[in-house]
Amino acid sequence: MTDSISLMAAGEIRDALAAVARGDLPTVAHALMSIDPDSWRAVERRLATLGSSLPDLVRAAQGEQAE
Repeated sequence: MTDSISLMAAGEIRDALAAVARGDLPTVAHALMSIDPDSWRAVERRLATLGSSLPDLVRAAQGEQAE
């Protein structure tokens, strides 16, 4: 098990956050479901280290949309 996030997963996260900002929920779901399990665990661990989570990140992106 590694703590690395694949380039593909990083792109999917970027796409998911951009889709959140557009309000495009089907694209959000597709992007997040495309992340491989090892990268998903690495993302969760890194966000937890920062005291955050993916849902927190999505909520923050939604807040930016409202501004």
